[in-house]
Amino acid sequence: MIEEAVAAAFRDEWGQVVATLIRVTGDWDLAEECAQDAFATALERWPRDGIPDRPGAWLTTTARNRAIDRLRREAVGAAKLKEVAAMTYEPAPADDSGVPDDAVPDDRLRLMFTCCHPALAPEARVALTLRTLAGLSTAEIASAFLVSEQTMARRLGRAKQKIRNAAIPYRVPPAHLLPERTPAVLAVLYLLFNEGYSASAGADLVRRSLSAEAIRLARVLATLMPDEPEAFGLLALMLLHEARSDGRLTTSGELVPLEEQDRSRWDRVRIAEAEVLLEGALRRREPGPYQIQAAIAACHAVAEQAGDTDWAQIARLYDQLYRIAPTPVVALNRAVAIGMAEGPEAGLLLVEDLAASGDLAEYHLLAATRADLLRRAGRHSEAVTAYREALAQAGTDGERSFLQRRIRETSA
Repeated sequence: MIEEAVAAAFRDEWGQVVATLIRVTGDWDLAEECAQDAFATALERWPRDGIPDRPGAWLTTTARNRAIDRLRREAVGAAKLKEVAAMTYEPAPADDSGVPDDAVPDDRLRLMFTCCHPALAPEARVALTLRTLAGLSTAEIASAFLVSEQTMARRLGRAKQKIRNAAIPYRVPPAHLLPERTPAVLAVLYLLFNEGYSASAGADLVRRSLSAEAIRLARVLATLMPDEPEAFGLLALMLLHEARSDGRLTTSGELVPLEEQDRSRWDRVRIAEAEVLLEGALRRREPGPYQIQAAIAACHAVAEQAGDTDWAQIARLYDQLYRIAPTPVVALNRAVAIGMAEGPEAGLLLVEDLAASGDLAEYHLLAATRADLLRRAGRHSEAVTAYREALAQAGTDGERSFLQRRIRETSA
């Protein structure tokens, strides 16, 4: 009971506690250490004293007291000590929606923008977000990135040092800078989600804890930025993908392609929530890449059977997405949609052009897509060759198992 309560408080409150301490102390390492001490203290005291009515306030106060003790021992100065001692955590009353009016955790938003500052390397942004907002350990982050714990510790240390040395402000950027900063935050959250939803390498194709953290942080961002339609588009996109998670893998961990998934296993509650979020975002008539991708995912979600999928609409949405974000991966997905809407040969023409460009060299999904279109076109020997190329490039055991099955089926 107590351990479950502390674990729930960790999920819900870690980012807020750390963010508040960083704002007041300006010391990232001190904030994390004192937050860790607060949760350890909760495991000791809550069995004796009971679970507090407001765990977040209790944890913040405990962490603050730890910070005061540390600062006193280090004799950092009366002004800073006084500021930390005066720190409080008093949420404003919630309105009918259950969301506080003016005390939504702004510190978490400040921390998110600081972690995702464009001066930091992209991989450092994701790692720092995982560490400070999601509370993952250095070892867990290292495992997600498939590097050693020492390498990740150095990466995190360099990122924090960069923030200190470059005097990166701990704040939400002013209004005139938000348009150029918000995409970086959204991109980091989507990268985090994708690493959990479909891991880039390793034995596990899915890391549910990472995708869950991305969704949680996306909810925070959408709450704190109610006028940003792309934040809601991203949250809707994540929910639509996550709704299909239970149908994506066999019991042995093999990938199940979308057309073969048991749609009765899809989470209809998440799909319904995503549709509401997407409709609200689209009503603002400021379409962006996340809203369009969510609309594409929604086309799949509402089709009761694979044969009911409106591929013509999906192809049109990919045309729109490619005009906004003309990346090679979008071009590949567009080729798939056109191949499904107009026939595999039409998709193959686009895939061959993309392969000739060299933009997706060594990207296993390019070979896998070409193989699937060849199989659909009845060109089986060519398809087997392409499937073998994809197999040599695949990064996870689940994907390799699926490709081996496709080779057996297509060869037969």
